[in-house]
Amino acid sequence: MTIEYEWRGDFDNASLDALHADGFGSPAAQTDWRARLERHSLGWVCAWEDGGLIGFVNVVWDGGAHAFVLDTVVARHRRSRGVGAALVTVAAKEARAAKCQWLHVDFEEHLRSFYVDACGFRETPAGLIAL
Repeated sequence: MTIEYEWRGDFDNASLDALHADGFGSPAAQTDWRARLERHSLGWVCAWEDGGLIGFVNVVWDGGAHAFVLDTVVARHRRSRGVGAALVTVAAKEARAAKCQWLHVDFEEHLRSFYVDACGFRETPAGLIAL
């Protein structure tokens, strides 16, 4: 099967909700993803296989030099096949094309090898306040 990657792909909210529920192990939230992304994102990358949404990453930005990867998710049945890294590669390419100079990501410890080894992020000191 061929996987296609699409910058600012045309998805429906139900498909993205279902992917998030599958990928993050949570109930579908019925989020209006389209409105949220149009309001806050530089863009997003969709991964499609046989017409189904199997991967997604959101790229938000500050309107200038900094872009941020959020919500990288791959359907459970397609993990460990390079889909997530390919999503991030497209996200980086498009952020660069938008003249961003930095692509940031925060991640939990268990995702370190994905973001650092598979995607090429380098570790930097950062801070976080739980709200």
